[in-house]
Amino acid sequence: MLEQLGSRESLLMERIWRRGEVSVRELHAEFARQIAYTTVMTVMDRLYKKGLLKRRKARRAYIYVPAFTEQEYRKRLTRHLFGMVLNESKSTGAVLSYFVDAVSDTDQQMLEHLDQLINAKRRARRRSE
Repeated sequence: MLEQLGSRESLLMERIWRRGEVSVRELHAEFARQIAYTTVMTVMDRLYKKGLLKRRKARRAYIYVPAFTEQEYRKRLTRHLFGMVLNESKSTGAVLSYFVDAVSDTDQQMLEHLDQLINAKRRARRRSE
């Protein structure tokens, strides 16, 4: 299951995505005054167990790498959250209406892009029928 990251998890993942590959010791060096070594180790292990990091043994330590890019994570999380809202909500129409309102209040260009995406999806569905 995909989860939204907590504040410490987000902080560490941002650094890991930038670095690409890192040990607990290397990452802790960036936060030595703010976060204890054991906290960095615990959070990285939690991120590994959640499937956000991969790791390999290098001598007596683990080297961690992101399981997917930040963009892939955001895409998966968005898909997961929308799936939850649309599949588990009794008021799907209200959810969609709020989304369109939020987009139109924020950015007219984004609303037009949303319209283009909807029309393209309709055309693709018609072709496949």
